[in-house]
Amino acid sequence: MNKAILRLFALVVLLFALLVGFTSRWTVFEAGSLRSNPLNRRQLLEQQRIPRGQILAADGTVLARSVPAGGGVFRRTYPSGGLFAHAVGYSYITIGNASLERSRNDELTGQRTSVNTILDQLRGRKRQGDDVLTTLDPKAQQVAISQLAGRKGAVVALDPRNGAVKVFASVPRYDPRTLARPGVFQTLSQDSARSPLLDRVTQSGYPPGSAFKVVTAIAAIDSGRFTPSSTVNGDNGVKISGVPLNNDFNQSFGPVDLTTALTKSINTVWAQVAVSLGKATMARYMERLGFDSQLPLDLPSAELRPSGEFKGRRLLSPTSSLVDVGRMGIGQDKLDVTPLQMALAAAAVANRGRLMAPHLTDRVVDRDGRTVQRVAPRTMSQVMKPATANAVGQMMSQVVQEGTGTAAALSGVQVAGKTGTAEIVPGQNVNQVWFIAFAPLDHPRIAIAATVERSDGQGGTVAAPIASAVIQSLLGGGG
Repeated sequence: MNKAILRLFALVVLLFALLVGFTSRWTVFEAGSLRSNPLNRRQLLEQQRIPRGQILAADGTVLARSVPAGGGVFRRTYPSGGLFAHAVGYSYITIGNASLERSRNDELTGQRTSVNTILDQLRGRKRQGDDVLTTLDPKAQQVAISQLAGRKGAVVALDPRNGAVKVFASVPRYDPRTLARPGVFQTLSQDSARSPLLDRVTQSGYPPGSAFKVVTAIAAIDSGRFTPSSTVNGDNGVKISGVPLNNDFNQSFGPVDLTTALTKSINTVWAQVAVSLGKATMARYMERLGFDSQLPLDLPSAELRPSGEFKGRRLLSPTSSLVDVGRMGIGQDKLDVTPLQMALAAAAVANRGRLMAPHLTDRVVDRDGRTVQRVAPRTMSQVMKPATANAVGQMMSQVVQEGTGTAAALSGVQVAGKTGTAEIVPGQNVNQVWFIAFAPLDHPRIAIAATVERSDGQGGTVAAPIASAVIQSLLGGGG
């Protein structure tokens, strides 16, 4: 009898422990994820009674604010409309939140520290959100949006010295002011032709085309296997493992140095360079640049797509052929990248080989105007030696001076860049066009990537002028 009672008691204790463990998981360990879940309606309902902090551009322009809506609740407004839609996001009780409105939700709702919340309660102060000051530049953003008008594409620009994002443009875009209207969000979600809710800067993967040759050049020179003056056969139809590779317009160039090969964007040269470097070396430099991993941008992780989804989400699998390596070296075939990733490649060259983590937030300020959090520049990796960065930068400047990127040239500012044109529909002149760059060459302050979907043009004629206009705006019309 006693044994039966003991067994029953032990069972009750076990069940009680399981119950405590289950509830503790959600109330303690999963509290943060529940609070930040954009579908948590209860949390959003409670937060409607809190005046959320403002989201501001670098110049103080208000991008998002809360206003009284009656009954003790507040509603979100977006004075700048859809200018920074994909960076700022939205916050509504009916559809949840996204982008900075989601990733900075704790700060915007005054939950940054429990100590401050308790002190406010003791002083009889109602809870109020902190303001988030971003690094974004409204004037340059408007230039990017205007340049992309009528197209599908993206432009992202940042300061290579510290990773501060200045321009974050994705087109088509949406107007967050309309999302609270019945049916609008659902309609936009189902618009597969335009995909206006899609953040093309961080969520879209595209073949980079010849813009990726910058990465191959970094690996070639930094590894010590090549120099800018190394000579490689640039004839059309060079075979790799018996498979011929072609240059644009089937041109043959004969033996050329790597600077000329980048200036004229010679496919056969860079494919041979990649094959010579091999899988391991190419993968190593790609990983240093952030490929095949989630970039540390301060947006929700669900909105950040890794680049380099090659051969089943691996940069180069053990079964990858030499042809795979060669095609990857020229940015073709199975390689997909985000515009942000390509901007970071240019930024690493611009910053003497040191890659800084990108960030949208500059600082967080409380209701009393005190800075409670400042985003400090953080190094992601030392991708290459400073001498390598200088050499690749000089090669990229030749592309703009006399190569495929002359449309990006600016008076009084030396721009270093690389074009890219990836064929999307073979034989039909449907391309993904690119231009990545940094400027000024000697003292870089801007690194940029611009891309346009399904263009009938080339990177040098379509994407380069877009990037050039944004660079000019960010530099104040000159150097």
